[in-house]
Amino acid sequence: MTAVPKLDRIDRRILTELQADARLTNQALSERVALSPSACLARVRRLEEDGVIEAYHARLDPFTLGIGLVLYADITLEGHTPAELAAFEKAIAAIPQVVEASHVTGVFDYILKVVVADMPEWTRIAEQLASSDLGVDRINSHVVMRKPKVFLGYPVPA
Repeated sequence: MTAVPKLDRIDRRILTELQADARLTNQALSERVALSPSACLARVRRLEEDGVIEAYHARLDPFTLGIGLVLYADITLEGHTPAELAAFEKAIAAIPQVVEASHVTGVFDYILKVVVADMPEWTRIAEQLASSDLGVDRINSHVVMRKPKVFLGYPVPA
């Protein structure tokens, strides 16, 4: 288990500001959190080194990229040995349309977020998963109709 780094009030403000706008210059960020630019940069680097900040991303609109369907697929596997889970995870890592995967508790083993041009493309991917030697028992898919709330970042506790 990863150790949880101690975050003070200023660290939390830095994280909140960067989640809202990761393109902030160090100068602008330092002004927003009331630190000198050098002290602010040192804190950001420490947060990166500690793994609190994992990466910086641009959030894209998938439909402007020719992606016609965004869907979630619940996957149930037949077996649950570490080797079987690792084989499944390796296989989905190689499918670029699977943009996110979570191993979960409950009735399903995995929830995948998948982006495809259309339903035939999803059908091909689902058939590939089901017909391979990955031990997929069941696939249940949910097509996103609209997104009333998008992920903007994690709540940073005060």
